[in-house]
Amino acid sequence: MEQLNNNLLDPQELAKASKEVSSLSNSRQLFLDWQQSSQDLAQLGELLSNTDDEDMLELAKEEFSELMEKRVMIEKDLVTELAPKDSADEASAILEIRAGAGGDEAALFSAEMTRMYERFSQLRRWKWEVLSLSEDTSSKGLKDVTVNITGKNVFGLLKYESGVHRVQRVPATEAQGRIHTSTITVAILPQPTEVSFVDVQIRESDLRIDVYRASGAGGQHVNTTDSAVRMTHIPTGLVVSMQDERSQHKASKSNKAKALKVLRAKIFEKAREETDNLRRDSRNKQIGTGDRSEKIRTYNFPQNRVTDHRINLTLHELEPVMTGEALMNVIEPLQEHYLAESLLN
Repeated sequence: MEQLNNNLLDPQELAKASKEVSSLSNSRQLFLDWQQSSQDLAQLGELLSNTDDEDMLELAKEEFSELMEKRVMIEKDLVTELAPKDSADEASAILEIRAGAGGDEAALFSAEMTRMYERFSQLRRWKWEVLSLSEDTSSKGLKDVTVNITGKNVFGLLKYESGVHRVQRVPATEAQGRIHTSTITVAILPQPTEVSFVDVQIRESDLRIDVYRASGAGGQHVNTTDSAVRMTHIPTGLVVSMQDERSQHKASKSNKAKALKVLRAKIFEKAREETDNLRRDSRNKQIGTGDRSEKIRTYNFPQNRVTDHRINLTLHELEPVMTGEALMNVIEPLQEHYLAESLLN
């Protein structure tokens, strides 16, 4: 609290201190609520053991059951509040989806997954901004898409989506009714904030920017201006290409700004991973990020099944998940699993 009253603090330090005070206040209130619920349960326990009034017993049992449920929820929230936190959890994020193995089916599934995350973002009241989009002309699906999602706790909820997603279904063009398997990759990159523990500074001298002619659909749609951008961060070797086919004839300035936003997120994520690697002892993987080369989830349409392979979770509610309505039914068990794992390590 002394820090907050110190006028010499710079804005960044003040923001960090304010955030810490807020977190401690939440923990304190949860502990007070837990204490109160424990006292109430003890009083009800005495009443249950010392009364013969059947009506009173029935009411006390009902209230005791409700209080037990309430205390379990408080304990769950308290453990979550006190557990080690990823400082990027509350940040906005960059979403990247790319079609993998499976040809047209992979491109179609990329488009469906993009709609799923867009709908989920709408339900969370997050802002959805497409930075780059490349269509697959043969299937009307998407080869790749990059989206900026702005809001509270975007990365904290979506970070578990990073990895390879597999779809199993019968394509509309399959005459024999055989199940086809295809994959897409999803990457979630946290956006650095003013209070991030990693300071992301990009000097102009560290960038190599190549402007080139964007590829179009052919014929009248071929782009005749140099509007696509490839941006290379020389110190890290990270490369970002930005081309939005829906606005090929706009000046390249917009694509440069978008590329810089994505590059900044990639540098931030790389720095975070390096920091986490230093903190880990014998652990092989970072809690909660997901290896992007690893198959994390299968969507089986014939069986109406979604299976997350990291925690052996199976749900028979494929359609609600694909519409974004039930995606939290997958995310919440993942959060609980990785929270428990972080407390054990």
